[in-house]
Amino acid sequence: MTGRSLRRAAARWHPDSSFAGAGVRIALVAGLIVSLMLYLVVPPLRLAVNAGVAALDPRDIGKLRDFLAGFGPWAMAVSFLLMVLQSVAAPLPAFVITIANGLVFGALWGGLLSWSSAMVGAALCYAIARAVGRPAVERFVGAAPLNKSDEIFERYGTHAVLIARLIPLISFDVVSYAAGLTSMRLAPFLVATGIGQLPATVVYSLLGQNIGAGPRAALWTVSALLALVALGLALRGRIERRLARRVRPAPAGPIVADGAAA
Repeated sequence: MTGRSLRRAAARWHPDSSFAGAGVRIALVAGLIVSLMLYLVVPPLRLAVNAGVAALDPRDIGKLRDFLAGFGPWAMAVSFLLMVLQSVAAPLPAFVITIANGLVFGALWGGLLSWSSAMVGAALCYAIARAVGRPAVERFVGAAPLNKSDEIFERYGTHAVLIARLIPLISFDVVSYAAGLTSMRLAPFLVATGIGQLPATVVYSLLGQNIGAGPRAALWTVSALLALVALGLALRGRIERRLARRVRPAPAGPIVADGAAA
């Protein structure tokens, strides 16, 4: 599906008014309200959430490492919930959690934890946007970031999610919300998200595991990040060329006059 057709479908799309769609909206709103009430009335929970958000400091990964380590055997569950929280409450820095997971749990298990929790967070953003519609999403994430994501979908159509995931400079969470406002179905969205976020997850997890390992590891990590950006840009160029071929006008056929070919 092209960007124009996605955009056209999105312009016609409104939150599902069917019984099932209304049920999803009610469940999401109820879940958010319950979560907010628990945050307000349960001081230990509020302190833990505030401490977790404060620990998402790109300048000091040790804060988040110490925060997670303080939960002992529950550290993975806390990290999972924190990743989902940052997905919904964009634009908290997800890469900090991924690096910290690599540092605390190792590249393999930390990477798997980061990848799976980011998938759940992306699906939740998609579902929220699909349930509440554009006006509510605009009030939450802002009109300017959402308009920027619209341009990406307009240009790349169903390839937009994969490209956005491969280029770390594009907001992961805003794209998830924007995808929920288009006619893009959940399954292709999840496939593109899973494939697209995998390279960055591997790189950041290895970075976390090798923090403090010396200048050689730092040089390797910087090189891997640059290669990741180059991969995203190369894929974007290839998709642009493919889309350009699709919209190229067909060559003119033979001139027909009086019902017969000239």
